[in-house]
Amino acid sequence: MEASVKKIVDKLKTGKYDPVYFLQGEESYFIDYIADYIEQYALTDAEKSFNQVVVYGKDVAMATVLTHARRFPMMAERQVVIVKEAQDIQDIGRETGAKLLLEYLKQPVSSTVLVFCHKHKSLDKRKELGKTIGKLATTISGKKLYDNQLPEFISDYAREKEVSLDAQAAYTLCQFVGNDLSRLTNEFDKVSLLLKPGETITAEMVMSHVGVSKEYNIFELQKSVIQRDNFMAARIVNYFGQNTKRNPVIPAVAFLYSFFSKLLIAAQASDKSEKGLVSSLKISPYAVRDYSQALQNYPLIKITENIMYLKTADLQLKGVDSGSADDEQILRELVYKLMN
Repeated sequence: MEASVKKIVDKLKTGKYDPVYFLQGEESYFIDYIADYIEQYALTDAEKSFNQVVVYGKDVAMATVLTHARRFPMMAERQVVIVKEAQDIQDIGRETGAKLLLEYLKQPVSSTVLVFCHKHKSLDKRKELGKTIGKLATTISGKKLYDNQLPEFISDYAREKEVSLDAQAAYTLCQFVGNDLSRLTNEFDKVSLLLKPGETITAEMVMSHVGVSKEYNIFELQKSVIQRDNFMAARIVNYFGQNTKRNPVIPAVAFLYSFFSKLLIAAQASDKSEKGLVSSLKISPYAVRDYSQALQNYPLIKITENIMYLKTADLQLKGVDSGSADDEQILRELVYKLMN
């Protein structure tokens, strides 16, 4: 969990609430995490019916939000006003709406907990509201996590849930799901429900229950390409081709494109040690061995060539100059070209 998020949550867990929270940024998971905590715990169930208001940005102007905020609680210590999708408030990007909010922030109602969930972007820091929001409200500016931060994130999440998760399982889960933190935690939760007392989530469990075959999956295809193992690659391509709905080709190509794009950076890095590659590629230490091995098998000119092949295959899969070739044929030809 990000330090700024943890600091806010730790304070909330002590029962202390600030007057205004402005939660913004590209990563919506942390925004929802804090807002959901406040929605669940700031009031008792009995207090919520009269003292909790949830509105959506597209349905309100700033004046309406602040009218709710200026009310006083009924038979409770506080009231809670949560604005979801606050980036859609009708006038938040205009001078009128920003001015109203700034005036409120300078003298907020102490018995109100006002929460703005401003997703997918942050306020424009060239404008006064964007410049000063951090001084006038409790804020986060959530950024998407780098790939090398994901295993630590999901491992921390597992500890919070008191579920044992081994390191390779964390890496496998992150590689399969990517940096969509909401989906990442949801997939973890699904697997954890299958555990017996005392069991640990393993990579095999992840591959069995998160939708990839233990033997034939995108990770094994990438591994066979790294090792230039034509026989194994052909077997995996055959498996994919038998059911392209269950094993869609476009994500597989995107996965390989991401790998070779990073491999291109690795090939040009001044420090090609494992530690150096972890730093320059921003990847997990568990993934660095794949890049080190690939550097031995693929010279720079071939890496560049493969990126071109992958771009061409992606276009073909989307209907550009594909002729009569189906997805399996495109993937088969691509994998052959990558390794030969």
